[in-house]
This record gives sequence, C-alpha cells and structure tokens, in this order.
Amino acid sequence: MFERFTKDAREVVKGAVGHVGGRAGTVDPEHLLLALLDREGSRASFALAALGPGERKESVRRALEEARRRAGLSQAETDALAGLGIDVSEVVARVEEAHGVGAMSGDRKDKGWWTGRRSFSRGAKDVLEGALRVAVARRDRHIGDEHILLALTARPGVPAEVLADHGVTYASVIRVLYGDGEAKAG
Repeated sequence: MFERFTKDAREVVKGAVGHVGGRAGTVDPEHLLLALLDREGSRASFALAALGPGERKESVRRALEEARRRAGLSQAETDALAGLGIDVSEVVARVEEAHGVGAMSGDRKDKGWWTGRRSFSRGAKDVLEGALRVAVARRDRHIGDEHILLALTARPGVPAEVLADHGVTYASVIRVLYGDGEAKAG
C-alpha cells in the first residue's frame, strides 16, 4: 500500500512516527493528525487552512493532549461515563495525584527493550486503510495526505471529534478539496 503514497502522505507517516517521542510507543491516529498539522504546501494543509484549524493549530494540539490525559477517551465517551456517575476528570486528577501528570496517557517510559521501529496501533492502521479506501472511491491513483485527513474525519474517535469541534468534517474537507457535494464517508 505504501508504494501508492505520495511524498506528502509519506511525510505525514514519518511525522507521526516523530510525534510518538520517547524510546518506545505506538503510532496512533492522533499522531497522524499532529503530523498533518505540521505540513505546509500540501493538499491537506490547504484544506485545514481553508477551514480554520491551520490558524488554530495550538487549540487542536491542546484538545488532543487533553484527550490523551483522559486515556484517549473522546468527549462523547466521557459524557457517557458521566451519565453513569463516573467523573472522568476526577479519575484523571486522582491518578495524576498519585502517579504524576500524564499517567493515564499510555506514554510509559519503562517499556524496556526497543528495536528502534515504531508499530502502528490498530486505529492508525485503520486510518491508513481508510485513506486507501477514500482514494479508491474517488478513483485517485495515489494516496495523498488529503486522503489521510479525510480518513481521520470519517473514523469515529478523538481526532474526528477534535477536528469537528474546530469546523473540520468529512463533508467540509470534500467541499474545500473537490468542490462537490459528495459528502458520504468512503
């Protein structure tokens, strides 16, 4: 599949690996979004700039960091737990009080031996496969960073929620990139 990726799409994947940081860890969909936010002069960066988050990158980054502190729970999941009487912010506060800030983020520093290669979480793999599906559905020969952005907006989870909160949805990205009304997820 990677042979079909454009240079921009490959740079997003490399950038996502760079955002993992530390010695060990997996590439998650959030890392792909952070790498997209870093890009300039690409189709995805054009779409993000046209829709606003290009100007509010720090707001998007903060929202992703807050979700990571909540162990990756989306706001919808947090609200559902609140409906069951579970205050996620209280749980996070207590865990961080006992174990330090970011203890629930999954960024364990003590993972031990590391081969030097990053693995991709199931979610990140789903996004990349979704990018392929979007490109095929649009009859595009290559997978660009715009397809990764579209796949992120089409997949339920924290990146789509954060993007939607900043005015970026599958339909709005399609409208900006292609000018057509084809807003169904691929």
